[in-house]
Parts: sequence; C-alpha cells; structure tokens
Amino acid sequence: MKTILMAGGRGTRISAVYPDIPKPLIPIDGIPVLEREIRSLAEQGFTDLILTVSHMGEKIMDYFGDGSGYGVSIQYYNETTPLGNAGALFRLRDQLTEDFLLLNADAIFDVDFNRMVEFHRARHALVTLLTHPNSHPYDSGLLIADENGAVKQWLAKEDARPDYYKNRVNAGLHVISPEILDLADIDPDRIGTTDEETGKTVKIDLDRQLLKPLAGSGKMFCYDSPEYVKDMGTPERYQAAAADFRAGIVQARNLKRKQRAVFLDRDGTINKYVGFLRDIGQFELLDGAAEAIRRINASGYLCIVATNQPVIARGEVTAPELAEIHNKMETLLGLGGAYVDGIYYCPHHPHKGYEGEVPELKIDCCCRKPKPGMLLKAAEDFNIDLENSWMVGDGENDVKAGIAAGCKTALISENGEEFGQTVTVSSLAEFAKRCIVSES
Repeated sequence: MKTILMAGGRGTRISAVYPDIPKPLIPIDGIPVLEREIRSLAEQGFTDLILTVSHMGEKIMDYFGDGSGYGVSIQYYNETTPLGNAGALFRLRDQLTEDFLLLNADAIFDVDFNRMVEFHRARHALVTLLTHPNSHPYDSGLLIADENGAVKQWLAKEDARPDYYKNRVNAGLHVISPEILDLADIDPDRIGTTDEETGKTVKIDLDRQLLKPLAGSGKMFCYDSPEYVKDMGTPERYQAAAADFRAGIVQARNLKRKQRAVFLDRDGTINKYVGFLRDIGQFELLDGAAEAIRRINASGYLCIVATNQPVIARGEVTAPELAEIHNKMETLLGLGGAYVDGIYYCPHHPHKGYEGEVPELKIDCCCRKPKPGMLLKAAEDFNIDLENSWMVGDGENDVKAGIAAGCKTALISENGEEFGQTVTVSSLAEFAKRCIVSES
C-alpha cells in the first residue's frame, strides 16, 4: 500500500520559532517530526512512500534522499506551483491503483495503521478518517456519524452545529480509495492554471472538495481512536507536543501497546444523580467533574464511561435519546477542556412487567454491572491492561464490576463507607487528585 505524506505546508505560525526550517523538519527531541513518522511507517510495513513538497521542498528532498537510509522508498512530487493540499493527488492518479494512506507530514502522531486499514477494508469504504476527541471541540470541525460509524454530516468550523454533539474531530489521517478522484466534479487539467474570473491559481482542497461531499453516501467512515495525533502549527502546540513526547505519552498511545484506562460510571460520578435519568434536561455535570476528567486526559490514561441504562429496556428512553444525552455530556465536558475516549452502556434489564418495556432487552445479560462485560469489551477494543486500570463509581455494583474485570477500584461515597480493598473518595475530583496524578 502506498503512503502519501503531504509535506508542502508553509507553517506560517510556527515559522516564528523555526524560520529557516520547513515544518516537517522541525525537530522533536532532536529528530525531525517527519523522520519519526517515516520510521514508524517503516516499522509497520508501509515502505512505498510519496512525499508532496513545495515550500523549502529541496531541504526535505536533500534530507531524506531516496529513503533507503530509513528502510523505505521515497518518490517526490514537487509543487513548483501550489496546487492545494489535494491537487497533487490528481497529478499522481496513474500511480494510485489501490487504496492508499494519506497523512499530514507536519503533525505529531503514533498510530497503528495496520489496524486502521483493517477497519477500512472490513467496511468496504471509499474513505476512512481517523477521528478522535479533543480538548476544544467547540472550535474544531466535527463529524456526525451513524451507529456504524458512517459519516452523515461534515461540519466545518464555520458551519452551524447542533446544541449538543459528540466530540469527534477529524485528525487528518486517512485511508482513501483512488476512486474518489474520479467521482469528484473536478477537471484535472484546470488544476494549477489561472482562473479567468478570479485571476487566482486553481487549487484543490481535500476536505471541502473531496471528502465533505461524501458525507451521507455511506462510503466514508470514522475510525475512532485514542491514539496520539496533534498538530504542531503554533509555538504553544509544538511545545505541548514535545513535552508529551518526552513524557512517553505519544508512543504509549499507539494501540499496539497495552493501554491504561479509568472506567467511570455515569450517574452520580460524572453527573448529578436523579434516579432514572429520562430527560436530557435532567443531565447536569457534577462540580469538578470536567476538571477531574481533564486530569485523567493529561495523565495518559484513557477515560471510558461504562454505565447501566435500564431505561432503554424499560421503554422510557430510546437509543437515539440516550445518544443525545451523551452528546450533551461530551459537549459540556468539551467546554471544560475535557473528553472521554469511549462510552459503553448496557441497555438491558432482567425484570419484566413494565408498561412499554422492550421485550428483547429484558434479559439477564453479561454486560450489566456488576458483571464486567462492558469493561471487557472496551479492553478488547482499546487493548487495555485491566490490571493497571481503574473502575470508579458511586455504587457497589460499579466496584464489583471492576473487581470482576481485574481492575483497581474506587468508590465515591459521601459518608465514607468502605468496600474491601477499594479506595474510598468523596468525589471524582478527589479520585483524580489522589490516585491518578500520583501515578503518572
């Protein structure tokens, strides 16, 4: 499989720190970010590379040469006339005979791309986008997908968005079928020429002209991943990413490696307990919850919600209504600079006899806490080391589920009640301060 690395950006904002270095050659702990990307790709078997270069492209070509020193083969496409971030794809169309990776060469990432390609092929997708939550979804472009991950809407920063939304942001890493180049309403011969009406060079924008039009087609999918991907376009973001690299967080997030996680119950742990929460208006974050989850995010632990939701089986809340409640949770957390990496819920309830109940969900399942099914499924999805993970909740069933899964456990208890070897805390905020910061 070919990998195309887009390495032509000018890096206007970061150039204040590195004015004479193209953005992909800016060093992270002494080694250029693009070199780290190439070495990671080579280790995973992606050795057939094409680099599209433009601004100070000769420095990139001189540095990497033919790629043999890095265990790869590198071909260059030098844009003497800037074509936009997707224009070169049309120039390379004859070489693109199968699906290919398309990556930004000036972001810091460490991703298991074989896992992503497997996801792409299983869905017979035209495009798969690596998507992740971030700490500022309110000013990021968002993707809205169905329950299978197919993109329904592509919301750019300037687009109107719903009141509540899932924190799902395009990370700029793609698996793409060359078929999308043929489907696009673009005349390849006009790319790089001067438009008679505007007097400007005709350029192609990847997101707006090639990807966004696929929303709703059922052929573009979100690959949700907690793996590390961060743009380093400003001095502040560069310094933050460099610090993460030195702390080992970048490398540790690759899903080839075992992850640590903090599993959180929802009601009474993240939001105020109101009994069976049936209406979105009842959802209100607990004081300190966003700050606590922000601490978990910064520690390198995954943050995963695992919640019993018998209101589904009881017929009191539909699955779409629950999804909207969780969208509100993610939106409010995002406003506080925090995010969750995954949400798992059990819709079942074993007791029958409720008016409007859903018969097929009235079962004794393996996922309803105190059983550990949700934690075990998350561990499979995210390669989690359960022994070095936590389950945190405000009830005995949360603790029992954590113990059954092999996790360390913490019980939120206002009156200080204890449960075996479980750590007792007064709130999620106290847990984060006592148990997470001290370990990271």
